[in-house]
Amino acid sequence: MADECEVSRVVTTFLLNTCRLRPWASIRDVQAAMICGVVASKHSWEDAELFIPLITGSVAEFYIEPMLPHVGDVDVMYYCNIYLAIPRGHTPPELLPAEFHNYVYVAEIIDSQFPGYVYLSLRYLLTQRVDVGKYRYIEYDESLYLPIRAYLERCTGVHGPAVVNNPISQLELSVDTVRCTRCLSWPPQAVNWPTRYRNYGWPDSATLDLVVTSGCDVVHAAHRQCKQHELMITYQWRLSFSRAEIVLINSWMPVQQIAYHILRVYAKTERLTESVDNSEPAIMSNYHIKTLMLWACELKPKSWWTEKLNLVRICAELLNTLSVWLSDTRCPHYFVSNWNLLDISLSDATVASKLISIDKTYLSTWLINNYIAQCAQLCASHITLLFDDVSTDMKKLQHVVSDIVHWRLNTSLFDMWRALEFVEFYIQQKVSVYYSLTSRSCAYWMNDLSKIDKRLSVYFSAVALLNVARKISKNGFSDELVDILTIFLGHNFIQSCSCLSRCKTELNVSELVEILQKSAVEHLTTYRHLQVQDFRHVVTIETTDYEALYAYKQGNYQRCLQLSTQNVHALYYARSASSIPIYPELIQLLDDDIVSLIAMMLMVNRKCRYNINYTCITQLTLSLYLMTQCQLKLHHSVTSLVQTLDYIKISHSRHPRERTLDQLTLKLIKHKAYVTTL
Repeated sequence: MADECEVSRVVTTFLLNTCRLRPWASIRDVQAAMICGVVASKHSWEDAELFIPLITGSVAEFYIEPMLPHVGDVDVMYYCNIYLAIPRGHTPPELLPAEFHNYVYVAEIIDSQFPGYVYLSLRYLLTQRVDVGKYRYIEYDESLYLPIRAYLERCTGVHGPAVVNNPISQLELSVDTVRCTRCLSWPPQAVNWPTRYRNYGWPDSATLDLVVTSGCDVVHAAHRQCKQHELMITYQWRLSFSRAEIVLINSWMPVQQIAYHILRVYAKTERLTESVDNSEPAIMSNYHIKTLMLWACELKPKSWWTEKLNLVRICAELLNTLSVWLSDTRCPHYFVSNWNLLDISLSDATVASKLISIDKTYLSTWLINNYIAQCAQLCASHITLLFDDVSTDMKKLQHVVSDIVHWRLNTSLFDMWRALEFVEFYIQQKVSVYYSLTSRSCAYWMNDLSKIDKRLSVYFSAVALLNVARKISKNGFSDELVDILTIFLGHNFIQSCSCLSRCKTELNVSELVEILQKSAVEHLTTYRHLQVQDFRHVVTIETTDYEALYAYKQGNYQRCLQLSTQNVHALYYARSASSIPIYPELIQLLDDDIVSLIAMMLMVNRKCRYNINYTCITQLTLSLYLMTQCQLKLHHSVTSLVQTLDYIKISHSRHPRERTLDQLTLKLIKHKAYVTTL
């Protein structure tokens, strides 16, 4: 291997240039937002009780986007709005955030013999005075410890405090949902954290204030030593500082987030976070890595991270520190001073010895063989071939690393585009197949999606409007649908829409359905224009495809033909074009022929609905379909149909075989056009 300093410098340059900031929507962000909407729309056993969700874990903490996957699942924490925890001895609050109910059960947090693990003792009932908005409390004569098992025993897939939901499709991550009890106060168990002396000014005062005012949560979990004790496992809880960790980790410099990512990759690859035979808990978890990083950010000066920046040196030294912790069986919790996160009964001298021996030479080689090599596999084939034996040739290593970085930078915009297309598919799939819209879930989704990418709130609005139109056509009108429409169209529009009152009395829904479909198409057209602004350099996007589809639906074949013909001419020679997910929301705009085709495809293989190749159609294919249908309905000459047939034949040969819906649609119109020309 070449000089270790030079190699580690090349590795550092690679990591800094490929771990870009996350500027676009990803499936995991949207999946987390959608899960939050589902959680928020569910009521518990009493209709008044609502669940308030929060995205936690890696999805909320990381703002970098490395080349390799760095988020294993989606974590969502949620609390019920009729329960509140307060520190022992504190007076119940007079004012609560708006999401809390007008009556709230208040439990005191009682320490157990294990630091960080507590009991909740029900002590007060808060009731809100309508006239002043403040709460008054009634104290219970006897305290009652709140159990945790009643909820978890109704769930499957329980892992610690989390309920695990496995992914439905390959696009998704597994989801861990954790029910908790909200505590609006900073807990006395961590009283020293805000005021302890910090040599290097991290976290700064503003971040400290934000963390402290966010309070904490209490989650359903018992200490490992209590797992065999029926009474303790029923009533024991654990303090959670997830809100604080999100704030702190998002305040890190990019180099600190990259180091955190590399440490997690190393621990996972070397199976440090797994037990030997899965019969015992692992010695470490990602939470130990997070704790290591939080302490390092506080105890190391900024210069340690930034001067002569070398990520290999940083990560090697941090792994050495972790080795010392393992040797001493001591991992101090970042917030609670007397909480040791390492269990002495699970100590492993072998792991500690391995970590203490790590230096820049070893880690540089490890990252080349286990990290950069995987990144090379994602690139063009010539880069993958060049990567062989780079460890023995410094110039070759520099050349390959430069090629990977160049490829990464050049594909950045296209990656953004592909992510957005997957998100379109995902949103339609969830709204159509899995999630029933409610006014509350729609409000959450609109808010969260607009934070991720403003384009997505426009797209979701269109899908939701079409979803409501489909439900009205099938089942009639309801007050819940009025509430949903108010979110998207506004209260004034709903008030002025005269067809609403007639829908309820005369069941004359066709006028309202038409209004909703037209509004949805307007939203989709706006969405197309927003796409063009950012992605016109990497993909050909025609903005009138939905307009053409709606014109066909309305029987305006001349207008549809005009738009579709223009789109075919623009898309015919495009290297890459946009696709349209076809779920029931869009199917209502299609005619019987293509609907029957999709239905037959689903009858043959119901799994088609989960595969993007079966449920998406390109703009070119749809434009050719509309163009052909309009020519047939308008009785165009054989000459024009022959030209269209040529377009269809060539397009059919260009589409990959796995694009099933495109292939079947092109075969259908090819047959119809051919029969007409005979």
